[in-house]
Amino acid sequence: MPRCDPFTTSLLGWFDHHGRDLPWRGIQDPYRIWLSEIILQQTRVVQGIDYWRRFVDRFPDVQSLAEASEDEVLKLWQGLGYYSRARNLHTAAQQIVALGHFPNTFEEIKQLKGVGDYTAAAIASFAFHLPVAAVDGNAYRVLARVFGIDTPINTTQGKRLFTELAQSLLALDRPHDFNQAMMDFGATLCTPSSPQCVDCPLADRCEAYINNKVAILPVKEKKLEVKTRHFIYIYLRCRGQIALHRRPAGDIWQGLYEPPMVEWERGAAPSEAQALQAIERFLAAPFTSVRVVCRGLRHVLTHRVIIADCFLVETDMRPSLSDDYIWIDESTLDRYAVPRLVERMLDEIVNVG
Repeated sequence: MPRCDPFTTSLLGWFDHHGRDLPWRGIQDPYRIWLSEIILQQTRVVQGIDYWRRFVDRFPDVQSLAEASEDEVLKLWQGLGYYSRARNLHTAAQQIVALGHFPNTFEEIKQLKGVGDYTAAAIASFAFHLPVAAVDGNAYRVLARVFGIDTPINTTQGKRLFTELAQSLLALDRPHDFNQAMMDFGATLCTPSSPQCVDCPLADRCEAYINNKVAILPVKEKKLEVKTRHFIYIYLRCRGQIALHRRPAGDIWQGLYEPPMVEWERGAAPSEAQALQAIERFLAAPFTSVRVVCRGLRHVLTHRVIIADCFLVETDMRPSLSDDYIWIDESTLDRYAVPRLVERMLDEIVNVG
């Protein structure tokens, strides 16, 4: 392993002058730090700040979060995506309350639902100043480039190698600053594309820059195949009420609400005529009118691309739906947490009527 002094000294010197001013920095409240780390998983900092403030305002402590309903937590989370994070956050809050205090060691923090090695290390160093390196995507990128490492970062070998390297470089007297410096450096200077190598204080020792490999490091193994799914949504309106369904476990958007939906599984996207036939089969009852809300609405997830059609169907008599559907007053729809895709469709329904 390389000696830590030159790299760490340069990194911390840069951070002291260029570190980001974020609302959860400069505090040692483990609850608020943990909250920020969960929100920032798969979320840009600019967007995450607003959500962090909303959560802190609504749930100022872990007790209030633990006592909230899952629906309330999901609704506040709406728009952030990856909703398992919100469910895990709620469960972990209940774990903390049951424990009687916020866990204060790396291993104990890692026992919280939804907390892995990186998040546990970040909380441990930020809240308790424990000497544990937090290796996120920014750290992988910075270390891979500076030290010229082409081991894939999404392999067991790669994760072990980069974690050991980061730990060897860690400033034991400033572990919290070191971890934050690595994040900020990767987020603002050593970025995935168009990094600012000319202004980089590590350029004279960066193997990727010296050997013209910045664009190819870090290395990742080939991703899983992305699957395309076609959804036909039925915004079913009956005498001022609409039907909703809560998505079950085992698929995307668990616990969120959506209108009745038929998944089209016959290859290419359905034509309008095919979609209408699918709706007729699903409802198996007469309806007053049907109007197109949107067609081919695209929503991209990590390993899924959702292509959605939505139709506004009005009827004077409720069709027979399965027991997992509920009917609500249309005016109360904003109380229910829905996926971002459904939220976009609801915006379109306003234009249809």
